[in-house]
Amino acid sequence: MSIKTRIAALALATLAVTASIASTTPAEAKGFGLGWGIGAGLVGAAVVSSAIAANDGYYYDGYRRCGWVRQFDAYGNYLGRVRTCY
Repeated sequence: MSIKTRIAALALATLAVTASIASTTPAEAKGFGLGWGIGAGLVGAAVVSSAIAANDGYYYDGYRRCGWVRQFDAYGNYLGRVRTCY
């Protein structure tokens, strides 16, 4: 599962939880208070920080230098390929 799919799933789950909490509370004519603002700020910070962490890395001269490298174990047996960026 890619990071974009995980972020979308997390956003959908957060929306579902928020909607279920909002639908179970009785309607009252008063303000939301400070707690909702802090909670929304923490959720927003988590989404933004996970998007930053999902960044593919740095670029050198405008291009990423990536390639596939063969991997071997200690006995010389071929294990497969791994993508490396330098």
